[in-house]
Amino acid sequence: MNTPVAADARVVALVPAAGRGVRLGAPIPKALVPVCGAPLLVHAVRGLLAAGCVDQVVVAAPPDMVDVVVDALSEFGPTVRVVPGGEERSDSVRLALDEAVAVHPDTRVVLVHDAARCFTPPEVIRGVVDAVRAGAPAVIPVLPVADTVKQVDSEGRVVATPDRSRLRVVQTPQGFDVDLLRRAHDQQDAPVTDDAGLVERLGEPVATVAGHPHALKITTPFDLVVAEALFSGAEL
Repeated sequence: MNTPVAADARVVALVPAAGRGVRLGAPIPKALVPVCGAPLLVHAVRGLLAAGCVDQVVVAAPPDMVDVVVDALSEFGPTVRVVPGGEERSDSVRLALDEAVAVHPDTRVVLVHDAARCFTPPEVIRGVVDAVRAGAPAVIPVLPVADTVKQVDSEGRVVATPDRSRLRVVQTPQGFDVDLLRRAHDQQDAPVTDDAGLVERLGEPVATVAGHPHALKITTPFDLVVAEALFSGAEL
């Protein structure tokens, strides 16, 4: 554990939302696809701010749609900033992080959140922030693995059955000490989709907190149908 962070230390959430979401099959970027009456990105930002512990949100948007994203997020005012994203998710995280630190040099806790996990409950967000404030340099929300998992070789033959009691499904937001996240991205040598994985490569510990089934990732048309069925009319 690191030294605990002051309770009033600034918390900034980064939302890399520049991806096109090919698997969702929509004609617009995935973050702008509507579900339950609003774009995924709007639900995600609304959830981050509803947690009551996030001071600023920085969204990395598709470079050719920054104005569209700014308009979609206008209800949140200056609490949300939008920057052009990069070609890869990790590029977008780094660009959003640079913006966050430039605007708020006193930032100590950084969250990285997927717009596709737009219904993550506030208690999960608060749990991640509280753990980083308590001194954990990196924190991820997780769920136990319910299914049996098989490891296979390049030809699809089973070579092992990992003990699922030691496996976890990872969700977001992932939380970090700001200096550690910057160091992790500075040493990145290839595109990645998991910021905690970069921290692991540095040999730094990654703590876990309880995730939630509602933090499901909306990736396919089927996921959209599930989200509509679960959350339409719900108090979010």
